[in-house]
Amino acid sequence: MLFDTHAHYNDEQFDEDRDAVLLSMNENNVGLIMNPATKVSELNEVIAICEKYPFVYGAAGLHPEEVHTADERTLDAIREAAQHPKIKAIGEIGLDYYWVKDNKEVQKYWLGVQVDLARELKLPVIIHDRDAHADTLAVLREHRVWECGGVFHCYSGSAEMLPEILDWGMYIGFGGALTFKKAHKPAAAAAAVPMERLVIETDSPYMAPVPMRGRRNSSLYVHYVAQKLAEIKGISEAETERITFENGKKLYGI
Repeated sequence: MLFDTHAHYNDEQFDEDRDAVLLSMNENNVGLIMNPATKVSELNEVIAICEKYPFVYGAAGLHPEEVHTADERTLDAIREAAQHPKIKAIGEIGLDYYWVKDNKEVQKYWLGVQVDLARELKLPVIIHDRDAHADTLAVLREHRVWECGGVFHCYSGSAEMLPEILDWGMYIGFGGALTFKKAHKPAAAAAAVPMERLVIETDSPYMAPVPMRGRRNSSLYVHYVAQKLAEIKGISEAETERITFENGKKLYGI
C-alpha cells in the first residue's frame, strides 16, 4: 500500500469530485493520506474530511504564504484543532521567499511559534521551505525542532543540507518534482537520504508527476513517485512502497 504523506483535498479543485476521488483510493493501492491545513479558515474543512474518510489524517498550521491572515486568535485556533484525534502534526508551516519576500521577519516569527507549539503538544512539524533554506534551518535550530521532529515536505534543498536535518531525526519527503527530467538536485538528495527516513507525497492538487504533469494531481499518482524513488535507490517498487508506508506511519504516529 501507498501513503501519500502530503495532499490538500480541501482545495477547491476537488469540489466537484472529492468524494469520488477519495473513495477510489483503496482499489488503487493508496492506504493512507495526510491532509495538512494552510490557514485557520481551513481547519474545520480538514477535520471534516478526516472524519468522513477513515484513511485520511490531518495537520493544523499556518502556511508562510498565509501569514497575512494571522491574528491574536490564530495560535489558539491551531492548538484547539490539534486536540482532535486525527490531527497528527503541526503544518504546513515554514518559509517561502519565492512568492513573498517583504515579510520575512513575520514568516520567521510564525514558523518559530508554531515549532514551539509542536514541541508543547509533542506533535511533529510539516516544513515548507522554498528559496529560504538558510533561514529555515536557522529558525528550526533556534526553536529546537529536534524535540518534536517532523518532515521537510517536497524537499528542495541540496544533499549537503541533509546531515543536520537528519541529525534532528526528521524525515524527507519527495513528490512529483522528483520525476521531472531535469530534477538532478532532488534525485541527488533522494540518493543521499537513508531509506528509513524517506516518505513520498503528491502535494495534490499541485505538482503532478511525469507522465501526468500539467494535470490536476491526486494521490492516485503517488505511485509514479514511488517508481522513481525505487529507480534511484536500486530496489523494487514493492519494497519502496512498503518502507515509505511504514515510515509515514512512524512519522505521524499512526
